[in-house]
Amino acid sequence: MAQWDRLRQLTAGYTQQLHELYDRDDLPMDVRHYLSAWIEKQEWQRAARDHDLAMVLFQVLLENLDIQHSRFVQEESFLMQHNIRRYKQNFQRYLEDPCDLANTILWFLGKEKEILESAELAEQVQFLHVAQEAMETSSQQDLERKMAGLRNEVQCMDHTMFCLEEQQDEFDFKFQTYKMEAVVDEAVKKEQMKNFQLLINRLNECRKSTLSDLNKLLDRIDGLIDILVKNELVEWQRRQQKASIGAPDNVCLDQLEKWFTCVAVCLFQVREFLGKLDELVGKVSYDNDPVKAQKPTMQKRADTLLKDLLKSSFVVETQPSMPQGKGPLVLRTNVQFSVKTRLLVKFPELNHSMKVNVSMDREAPQIKGYRRFNVLGTKIKALNMAESQSGGMVADFRHLTLKEQKSGGGGKGVSDISLSVTEELHIICFDTVFEMKGLSVELQASSIPVVIISNSSQQQSAWASVLWFNLLSVDTKDVMFFANCPAATWPQFGEMLSWQFLSATKRGLNEAQLEMIAHRLFGKQQKYDTCKVSWSKFSKENTPDTFWVWFDGILVMVKTYLEDLWRDGLIMGFVSKGKEKSLLKKKKRGTFLLRFSESVIGGITFSWVEITITGEPDVKTVQPFTKVDLCQIPFHEIIRNFQILEAENIPENPLLYLYPDTPKDEAFGKYYSEKSGSDSPYIKYIKTKLMFVSKENTLEAKSPMSSDMAQGEGLEPMNGLCGEAAEQNGSPHSLESPLETYHLDPMLSDSVGATEDELLQYLNNPNIFVDSDNLQEEQGLPDFSFTGFNCLPPQSCGSIFQ
Repeated sequence: MAQWDRLRQLTAGYTQQLHELYDRDDLPMDVRHYLSAWIEKQEWQRAARDHDLAMVLFQVLLENLDIQHSRFVQEESFLMQHNIRRYKQNFQRYLEDPCDLANTILWFLGKEKEILESAELAEQVQFLHVAQEAMETSSQQDLERKMAGLRNEVQCMDHTMFCLEEQQDEFDFKFQTYKMEAVVDEAVKKEQMKNFQLLINRLNECRKSTLSDLNKLLDRIDGLIDILVKNELVEWQRRQQKASIGAPDNVCLDQLEKWFTCVAVCLFQVREFLGKLDELVGKVSYDNDPVKAQKPTMQKRADTLLKDLLKSSFVVETQPSMPQGKGPLVLRTNVQFSVKTRLLVKFPELNHSMKVNVSMDREAPQIKGYRRFNVLGTKIKALNMAESQSGGMVADFRHLTLKEQKSGGGGKGVSDISLSVTEELHIICFDTVFEMKGLSVELQASSIPVVIISNSSQQQSAWASVLWFNLLSVDTKDVMFFANCPAATWPQFGEMLSWQFLSATKRGLNEAQLEMIAHRLFGKQQKYDTCKVSWSKFSKENTPDTFWVWFDGILVMVKTYLEDLWRDGLIMGFVSKGKEKSLLKKKKRGTFLLRFSESVIGGITFSWVEITITGEPDVKTVQPFTKVDLCQIPFHEIIRNFQILEAENIPENPLLYLYPDTPKDEAFGKYYSEKSGSDSPYIKYIKTKLMFVSKENTLEAKSPMSSDMAQGEGLEPMNGLCGEAAEQNGSPHSLESPLETYHLDPMLSDSVGATEDELLQYLNNPNIFVDSDNLQEEQGLPDFSFTGFNCLPPQSCGSIFQ
């Protein structure tokens, strides 16, 4: 099913996200809807880099808009004619830079995919957490019963007040009649006064009973507010913190809004009851009247409970985020961001009447170098029910930016504590006033602390700070968290890492993958539950290649190039070299697995098992493929077209079975390009980079790692061949590369049509490999360094080693 059709079938909550996504002028929803089939078939990612293709797509887009306009002319749809004409005029701004249009549409398609993934993930989470949800449902049902009980008590109290008023009116009528009759007979007067005393006693008891019931009602409300504010709201805030860093937690506020509103309505009714008592006392009063004695205290208590409830009901529903940021809570100066506040007490009569004001760092810490910012843009908005699909009272700020204040207060602080830019936490504050039925309450809400950067290169480090804070801190106002931040236990840390993959690809990390990561961090342990990861170990040690840089490099690669393969469980990924060998050596020839490189940032490689002449299993590995390769050819096509050239044999693909025993084409076939061979769209890459030469008399090196390759050819010691060689052998060995005198090889000539120049290119390619079993130094061979050939740049993949 087409992506747009799937989006239109989502539930209300996700449809609202779609409406919010397209509530901007960059790509109107009408255009997305009427051109959905065409839009989804185009190669926008390639167009974003290819100006000519982008221009072609831009022109075709305009032609499609003309077609739609003609259609609406025939249908006499005046409004759509106007809209389509306006959209076409707006798109003219991309004429100078059509690649920008491709990037824009690509971004929208990516956001659509995220909404779909969130919806599908919610379904999976519902399935996977049945027990937890059952418990939550039980808790919610209990609270629902209490709310129903509260509403019932309020109705009973309303009836009680009616009866009290009737009783008092009866007494008042009889007493006024008695005074008008002016009875003279003392005996009759005495009898009537006795009856009036009985009536007043009954009225007094009724008032006492009513006050007692009101106190019990306030006790019940107090208990419910305690549950809502100290339990339900706190739990929601914690879920929101975890959801902001990828946890599959439910952060919908509709149920909380229903409960908060119910209690608020009941409290306003209690205030009306108390007002009614005042009115009754004004008509009939007497000595030791319990209403006069108790009502002021009860009024104060009711007002306090209502104010506490209202102050807790103003929250940040959607945390600050940039449209194209790495995640929420990372903001960049001079780049627009959005944030949404919500009032959980919903009174339709307040629609558009409460103004929300945005400010920054109301209580900024006085530390050296702490930056200050001004909020720019539309800083005042009214709470309204139009901007929420569920009809909640929200103020949706979509066009805010931050500008750093010029130095002045920023560098003068009481404390000498120094934090890096990405450890500096800032809070965005919101203020409004609730005014209704004589009650006025100032309300304040604040965001989870945000990290503010000035350059996109700081995003990765800033996101690490967001992860760490929201993983470990329950105090969302602790802007000094990184001055002395705690360590994370391995269970916490491992779960957070899994969330990153789960939110990005809908597939988290399994126990075996987490164990490999734990082994990397702590070494071999019997159990990792008691191990702890410090903030420094997570994001500072071994700079610039910290643990987080390594892990995030893998995550970005998987999200960008390998998402489908990862989601289908085809990539083992996090597996150590030792474990990899032990797994493959037990399998038949041609069994292979895919794993992430431990030394090349954002690298993926594969290893397979061969059988030697003596019948022993022999595991071989290729140098990692990175985005340099994956942006040119999909990884499944690399696996499909990978070949080894061996003398006296036809070229063959050694990859036969995906571990444990799935035939390669069965595992990857559904991803293959329909065209193959010379018609493959990736033929250029296949011919130049996916044909590997195995050991033959033509070439023989001393070691899989050459100092010439590391230095003369410009390969970094921890990248490419050298890095993977280090993975395989434990440590790099620096050596020279003496080669045999070259003789033309018939097999090589027949296979690749090798001219002298082409053979020199093969020799120049630092990725050509020879079996390490035969890496013995030979005497009498002339020095023939790789640096002697510089006609080709070093390739990024292709070497084979054991």
